[in-house]
Amino acid sequence: MGKATTASASAGRAPPDGNVKHLAEETDEEKLVSLSPTSGKIHSFDVSQPPIPKQTYKGVLNSISIVLFKAKINLLLPFGPMAIVLHYLPQKHGWVFIFSLIGITPLAERLGYATEQLAYFTGPTVGGLLNATFGNATEMIISIYALKNGMIRVVQQSLLGSILSNMLLVLGCAFFAGGIVHYRKDQIFNKAAAVVNSGLLLMAVMGLMFPAVLHFTHSEVQYGKSEIALSRFSSCIMLIAYACYLVFQLKSHHNLYNPIDEEEIHMEDDSSEDEEPEISRREAIIWLAVLTVWVSVLSGYLVDAIQGASDSMNMPVAFISVILLPIVGNAAEHASAVMFAMKDKL
Repeated sequence: MGKATTASASAGRAPPDGNVKHLAEETDEEKLVSLSPTSGKIHSFDVSQPPIPKQTYKGVLNSISIVLFKAKINLLLPFGPMAIVLHYLPQKHGWVFIFSLIGITPLAERLGYATEQLAYFTGPTVGGLLNATFGNATEMIISIYALKNGMIRVVQQSLLGSILSNMLLVLGCAFFAGGIVHYRKDQIFNKAAAVVNSGLLLMAVMGLMFPAVLHFTHSEVQYGKSEIALSRFSSCIMLIAYACYLVFQLKSHHNLYNPIDEEEIHMEDDSSEDEEPEISRREAIIWLAVLTVWVSVLSGYLVDAIQGASDSMNMPVAFISVILLPIVGNAAEHASAVMFAMKDKL
């Protein structure tokens, strides 16, 4: 009886201060355990980093597969590295030129594809502007390398060939492909936009023609100074006209470049609204940068081999500049124009 009383008194006696703190800490820990979504684990103190999601690697591999392996024209991509290897072998200028020309062709087409994918996120107006910019990237890079090598005549002839190629070859192929796919209806285009583009084309032709007329009429009396001044003035005017065209297209009259057959697009089952981009916006921008760099590398080898290829293959430099270089330089625009025409986006 006395032992029981002593035990009960000791049980009812308050513990020391140190034990009070210890019990309070244990009580807090028990609360944390009870608040955990899974019993037996304290997730409040879990500071481990989550693993890198596998979707990132799958997305990168999927992007590489789509851009580099999906199109059949990518079978020509190995010709680019082969041209670089042949460049360091003696007396191989003709093969270097041919392989570089073939290797640039799929790169230019892939530039058009990446631009088209980016246009899904920017709209048709900005997409068309991007296509016009990056579509001419190949030709512009080739012209810059030719100017660095002092091949001014090649640049002039390639510009002339580019105008002829866009006016005749690209436009004709676009109309032909669009007419075959949509043979049951009449394809229409924006008349106002066509008038503006025709005016800009006329201005570009005049900028090339007036200095040439001044040169070949032998009316120059300032030993070439007037001809150079007129040429530089024309180039400045064309740059200003292009800047005004950007303002006209993107801000002041952007409604003119909206699709004019919106009602038909909503009614058709195979409308462009059902289409989705195959790669993301970031991937499209990265591919544009990568492809542009690779095109610039091959363009350097291509320009270096022009004269040697002309001598070894008995081919005039004028034919290379007017016919071959514009066809390769306009490959992206050519492919994009045909694709848009087949999708009824004239």
